[in-house]
This record gives sequence, structure tokens and C-alpha cells, in this order.
Amino acid sequence: MQRRPPRRPNARRRPQRASLAPAAAVNGGAPAERALPTEVVQLAPSLTVKEFAESIGVSAATVIRELLQNGVIASINQTIDFDAMSVVASDIGIEIREMQVEAREAMAEATEDRPEDLVQRPPVVTVMGHVDHGKTSLLDAIRKTRVTAGEVGGITQHIGAYQVEVHGQPVTFLDTPGHEAFTAMRARGARATDIAVLVVAADDGVMPQTREAADHARAAGVPVIVAMNKIDRPDADPQRVKQQLTELGLVVEDYGGDIVSVPVSARTGEGLETLLEMILFVAEMGNYRANPHRAAAGTVIEAKLDKARGPVATVLVENGMLNVGEVIVAGSHFGRTKALFNDKGKRVRQADPATPVEVLGLDGVPEAGDRFQVVPDERTARSLAAAGRRSAEARAHGGAREASLDAIMEGIRTGTLKELNLIVKADVRGSLEAITGAIQTVAESEAIQKEVRTKIVHSDTGNVTESDVMLAAATKGIVIAFNVRTEPGARRAADSQGIDIRTHNVIYHLTEDLEHLLSGMLEPEYAEVVRGEATVRQVFKIGRTHAAAGCYVTSGAIPRNAQARVLRDGELVHQGRIESLRRFKEDAREVQAGYECGITIVRFANFQEGDVIQAFSQEAVS
Repeated sequence: MQRRPPRRPNARRRPQRASLAPAAAVNGGAPAERALPTEVVQLAPSLTVKEFAESIGVSAATVIRELLQNGVIASINQTIDFDAMSVVASDIGIEIREMQVEAREAMAEATEDRPEDLVQRPPVVTVMGHVDHGKTSLLDAIRKTRVTAGEVGGITQHIGAYQVEVHGQPVTFLDTPGHEAFTAMRARGARATDIAVLVVAADDGVMPQTREAADHARAAGVPVIVAMNKIDRPDADPQRVKQQLTELGLVVEDYGGDIVSVPVSARTGEGLETLLEMILFVAEMGNYRANPHRAAAGTVIEAKLDKARGPVATVLVENGMLNVGEVIVAGSHFGRTKALFNDKGKRVRQADPATPVEVLGLDGVPEAGDRFQVVPDERTARSLAAAGRRSAEARAHGGAREASLDAIMEGIRTGTLKELNLIVKADVRGSLEAITGAIQTVAESEAIQKEVRTKIVHSDTGNVTESDVMLAAATKGIVIAFNVRTEPGARRAADSQGIDIRTHNVIYHLTEDLEHLLSGMLEPEYAEVVRGEATVRQVFKIGRTHAAAGCYVTSGAIPRNAQARVLRDGELVHQGRIESLRRFKEDAREVQAGYECGITIVRFANFQEGDVIQAFSQEAVS
């Protein structure tokens, strides 16, 4: 008797909810879903249905079906929040965790480097200074190549990264279009520079951009070496330059300070060896080390779209070893490294710490200053890139305002920020001196200095420029403008970055404003106030991972969204936010003593009869 072939499973048959195993997609003939991940999956706070499905390894149809069963209607390109993703993941049997934006960098630094794994790495040197003072020509002389000849008008138009040998030791140089790019990278979280070389023309002396570059370098907290270029010019005056530097607060060693100053000439080569020796000396003092045996992480120096090669990113490896074939995430983009090229254009298989390389293989062009890191697989990379994309969108719509006045005050109020950084711009020198003196007087008042430290990061005459705004963003500070206007580009940058620009034309009003500002920043004293208590009388299971507590309010009142703690036999079991509060089947804002209610608490389901739920708040003591 001939056996009948096994009947083909009905593609429309709904699988059991207890095990939504990877099955063929409902669109017929599509490949089966990938195996569900067994580890905890970290996801961005919000994703599209497609991105969420790809991140957890199921089809978009499965996600849409699960959302429908939970009363949520969503298309494949619609964005869903983390709560909706949690419900779907719980039903499918996947554990997910919300990934904050900072988690991208935290993942790269999650593993502590053992001291025995650390090796000496090259120092990273950024060359800064006033336009046309010879920054690129100086680097050109060091590299013995013609970089300047390839630039339009001899002015650097992009960020370049180069590595040279100095007495057998490699040194990485970053050649920037100016301090604006340096500060913009710092504002985006990049901390790629170890040493700043401030180039000052010996004939021109200190210029406005020199002053700004010096303030930006000091704000970054890196050692500064002054290179007095064009020393071969007949009108060169090194002593005048040293005096001007002292007025900037950069006291050179000749005047009893700690700033290394080297007279050089990019044209004749005079003093170059001394400058390089000073760089190696400062690097030796810094003892810069890295672990080449871990996954690579670093900073995007520049990026572009090449017609022949696609997206090309110049990255600086800060830690770890970057290899061809690894999956990397850079900002909101990811991909597998197809090829690596060093600064001389040669193809390489790997890049050591503090080495700049061009990377091919990303799915888009990242931003300069974006962090990059190597991740285990594409699923992790996709999720991290999605988190970066949401962060970039929030910044574009004014959502990311880390340097806004409200954010600064909140940071100091919560104890995470104790310093107010100021960028001061005034119309004339006399006003500037009076303002800085008044600010110092206000900052040194006994009532304020105990909790808030005020620091003038940069002060100068002239209008508020985009550079001032970028410095405020990098230092999480505010701009004070006295009798000057804000340039249009600076206003646009301030709006997008959330930077507060406080404009005044009367010094008395300025100091009064600052007093009010600092006084508002003083940490208030907080005391805990118990709002109400309720006893758990019955526990209701909701699915496999959630539960609600049927309670009777014994004292006070239980407000919705309040902080609460669960006490069992007088011992703390859990503390978290009340997620929902209901009377019968209706949502309630507050339930008074003597009434029954249903309570759920965020990320807690282990209620037991007899537990006490205590709602409380922190209130400022006047």
C-alpha cells in the first residue's frame, strides 16, 4: 500500500501563543524566520516595526500580528515605543532591555582592560591656530609631503589624520580646518586628542582665532604646546608673542610657567626637531596606553560619499584592534568593514590603537565626531544604529538639549553638574574687564561658591559667533552677550543645540541675572513624604510576566505615577514607579484611604497577599 505524502502545514494556521516559534512568513514562500535570540536584546527606546522585527529575529508580520492581538494597529514602517515592544517580546518569549543613547559608548567600554594587556600607543596631536599662520605648512614640513599644494588657496578644507615616525616612534597628527571642527567633535562626545599644538605666527602674534583656539584647547583639558611659526621672517618678534600668550593665561616656561614654547619655521625647517622632541616628551609624561587585544572603538574624524567606493569614513582607533571583516557601528550607520586604507592610501588588514584609517563598508555616511565601535553581529549593530538614528532625529528637532539652561539647572540640582561654564562676549575691552570682574564677585559670594563653581571658559570682544555656541555646547555652558548681537549662524546653532544666549546692555542687570541664575541652581534640601499606603489583598496575573495587585488603601492617598515601594514583613522588596492605578475598570488619578484599587508597578510582578505598597515623593524643604 502506497503511503500518502505528509500533508503540507496550513500557512494560515495560527501557532500557539505559548511558543511563537520561527515559522514561515505569512506572505507565502518566504524563508523561515531566524532562530530567536536567547540572550537579552538591547533596543532603542523606539523603533519601526521593521527594525524591531529584524532586531529580535522574527518577521514583521509576526510583530504586526502580536500588536493587533494586544490592541495596537501598526504598519511595517510605523514607529512603536518600548512599552509596545516589551509586550510583543514577552509574548514571543524574548527578553529585551531599553538601551539609552549613552549605552553605545558604554558597550565599547564595558570590559575593563587588565594592566598586563595595556601597551604603549602613539600620542594623538591636534594642530590648531589662527587662519594662515602655517598649521598645514608646519605639518607638511614634518611629513615632508606637499599637503598644502592640494588644498584650495593653501587653506585646509577638511579634517585630515596622518601618522609619522619621530625618532622611530609613531605620532598621529590631526590637521583641522580650525578650532571650530575640534570643538564640534568634542560637543558630539569625541575625546580623541591627547596634545594640542597651538601655532602662532611670530610676525602676526596672537590673533582672535588664536585666543579662541587656546580657550578651546584648555577647555578640552589637554596639554598645550606653542609652536611660534615663521621665526625666519625679519619682522618676527618671539618676545612679543610670549607676552601676548601670558595675557591669555598661557605662561611659557621662559616666564616661569609650564607651557612649552618652541620657535619654528615651516619654510626652513628650523626648530622642527625640537618641536617633535617636545611632543614626545609630553607624550612620555602622559603615558598613553591602550589594549590592542579587544574590540576596536574610536572616533569618526571625517566621512564622505565616494562615487566609486561608496561611503568612506576616516576613523581614529582609540582602543582595540580594527580588522577587515568586522561589524562596526558608527553613529546611526553600521556595516561590515570591506577594506581599510592607511593615511598613505595603502590597503591594510588591521589598524592598531591611535591609528587613523579609511573604512569602507558602512551603509551610510556618519557625522564627524560620531563614536564607532566593533560589535559581535549585525543584529546588535542594527539596534545600536537605530538608537543613534533616533538620537540624531531628536537633536534635529531640538529634542536633545543637553546644554540648555533647564538641563544645566537639572544637572546641578541632581548633583551631576556642579560647574557653570560661561562664554562672555562684549563690545569693547573695558566692558569685558568690568563684566568678568563682576562675574567673579558674584561667583565668589559665600552663599553660592559652596555648591556651584563658575568658570569663564572664553571671553572676547565682538559678536556671538557659531564658534562661541559650539564651545558652549562642548562645555555644557551658556553664552553671555553684552552690547553685541548674535550672528545668524550662531542663532541657528544655538537653537539646534539648545544653547542659552543671555543678552544684556546694563552691567547691573547682567550681574543681577547671574545672581538669580546661580541662586536657582543651589541644591534645595529634599525630604521624603509618604503620600499613602495600601495593603495587597489579591494578586491578578496578566500574561506570563505581568501582575496587578488588588489593594485596599489604608492611609493617605495613592497617586498615579508616584514612586512606590513594596514592603513585605517590614522589609523592602522592590521600589519603582506606579505604572497604572484603577478603580474597578476605570483609570484613576488618585485613590483615597478607605477605597479599593488595582495597582501595577513598573518591572515588578512578584506581589503577595499582605504586601504593603507605600507611595512617596521627594519634596523640597523651604
